[in-house]
Amino acid sequence: MDEECTGILASRMAAMVVMFDRRCEHTGKELEKLAQDVPAAVRQSADEQLQRLSREIEARVRRGLEHPTADYEQRLHRAGEQLERASLTIAAQLQRAESLHRHLVWKVASTVVASLVLLFAGGAWLSAHYFREISRHQISAELLRAYDRADVTLCGGQLCARVNAKDKRFGEYLPVRPR
Repeated sequence: MDEECTGILASRMAAMVVMFDRRCEHTGKELEKLAQDVPAAVRQSADEQLQRLSREIEARVRRGLEHPTADYEQRLHRAGEQLERASLTIAAQLQRAESLHRHLVWKVASTVVASLVLLFAGGAWLSAHYFREISRHQISAELLRAYDRADVTLCGGQLCARVNAKDKRFGEYLPVRPR
């Protein structure tokens, strides 16, 4: 019986080994298939994780930048308002300067015109005055020229002349001999 039992046991054991081999083969094929599917599944999972991570990082960066950006925009707005006020002030000062410049130009022009009028009036008056003086002294000048041509001198504080007795007389006067 022992042999019979051992035979039965051996045949059962052989059947179990065959079944084990089939299951190992089947499991090996499934593992190969699974091994081929794992990289794609890992890649897909990694892509999903990276997308989720990038969205999360983007949201956090956006939340982190919103406050400083809002502060910066507010400061820019205030600076723009200050710049606008300053430019309006400069424009008003420029208008005042232009107005002052126009008044100054008119004052300078009127001063120049008045000075020219006074200069011409003074020149005309001086010309007329000296013309009268020259006319008045022209007789004295002719007398001095004639005196210069005549042969006259001072004799003891009086004027003495060498006369030309041969010339015609002008009343009591005789022509003086030229030098």
